[in-house]
Amino acid sequence: MKKFALFLGLTWYCLQAQAELPAPVANALKEAGVSQQNVSVYVQAVDSNVAILKHNADKSMNPASVMKMVTTNAALDLLTPAYRWKTALYHDGTIKNWVLNGNLMIKGYGDPSFKAQDFWRLLMSLRQAGVKKINGDLIIDKTYFADDVDNGISFDEEKWRAYNAKPSAFSVNGRSTSFRFSANDDVVNVNQEFELPEVTIVNKMKAVNGDCGNWRSRMNYDVQMNTNTAVVTFNGVYAPDCGERFLELSLFDDAQYAFFTFKKIWRDLGGEFTGTLKRQPVPSTAHQLLEQFSEPLGSVVRDINKWSNNLMARQLLLTIAAEKVSTPATVAKGVMAIKSWLSASGINTNGLVLENGSGLSRIERISAEQLGKVLVGAYLSPVMPEFMASMPILSLDGTVKQRLQDSASNGRAHLKTGSINGVSAIAGYVLDANGHRHVMVMLVNHANAGASRDAQDALVEWVHQLP
Repeated sequence: MKKFALFLGLTWYCLQAQAELPAPVANALKEAGVSQQNVSVYVQAVDSNVAILKHNADKSMNPASVMKMVTTNAALDLLTPAYRWKTALYHDGTIKNWVLNGNLMIKGYGDPSFKAQDFWRLLMSLRQAGVKKINGDLIIDKTYFADDVDNGISFDEEKWRAYNAKPSAFSVNGRSTSFRFSANDDVVNVNQEFELPEVTIVNKMKAVNGDCGNWRSRMNYDVQMNTNTAVVTFNGVYAPDCGERFLELSLFDDAQYAFFTFKKIWRDLGGEFTGTLKRQPVPSTAHQLLEQFSEPLGSVVRDINKWSNNLMARQLLLTIAAEKVSTPATVAKGVMAIKSWLSASGINTNGLVLENGSGLSRIERISAEQLGKVLVGAYLSPVMPEFMASMPILSLDGTVKQRLQDSASNGRAHLKTGSINGVSAIAGYVLDANGHRHVMVMLVNHANAGASRDAQDALVEWVHQLP
């Protein structure tokens, strides 16, 4: 009889929990001026088949960057955490006495993590292979991805920002120029983190005393482009209290940036080159010199999720397309592969809209319940360790480092956030007070969505305090 009463009590609790939002969450939304009808919530224990809390959970919502969780989980499952991208070097001439008489060719295979240091390693291998002087051009082959993956359309009016960079089968540093800001009492320093001579900085910044505050709102930049050079002028004020801050701009197209980086590194390695840049496929008659492989996918997804890297997520979706459908990779092929994977996992894809897999989109849609079930499935899958490790740890790192630092939930949740104008979202895993793990998803689509952070934090704490 007691067991039956306990069962009825638990059933009543679940039904009550599903009926309405917890009071702290509802009150925080009211304070933020966000209607509950514009909020979707889903909470489920990972070892249960029943949700604890469902609020508009079947409503398709814009998820912003939490959509990266779908893309990265699909990639880990479809490609395996051990998957590595390759980058290959070819030539079409002869090598003798440290001279390559012919063109040097690079074929990219979509590595989203290829940085200047990886380029240095690749070119050092070329030097060790017996090449010092190149009597020819640099040919870059990007045909692993289809031409139309770069539609030339920016997400917003800030066309120079790095998040607006388009995918490429050969992308170096995400084609991003990172500007580092620092200041002492009377001077603001602005430098390139990886310095390209094709970029000129005009520094009109002034030092100012006081708190750092919203430092980006106190400065602006202007970009003037010529054929092969960029002049970036910075105006505004910067406080020493800010320490070091960074602004990433995408000034050149993918091949240009790679070409400029090649010339700088090759020169630093003592190499000689006077050729030009060409964009074309590697011919079948070319000779392969060497291949270089990336870090495994299990490591790469950490950069995607912890720091919400949009370009890397887009490249990952195209990699899924190339590996699981066909080349050249297209977004449509990537979307097809992910939807097929979701359906095979038993997840209803009605209402799901994937545009690029990064969440940097006005049309991407997913319901809180769909995402919640993806997270439950991920936790029960073989790739769980790599997937969870890719997510920011509450109060400790990534995009949630500054949140709930004085809460008992500190360090006890792995959560991915997402934010664009009119959208704010949070999703991931939360440990309750007894060490039981729960999936939690909260999507907010409202003009005041940016003010819903307290409500999201209240939901995290509510889940953490579950008995």
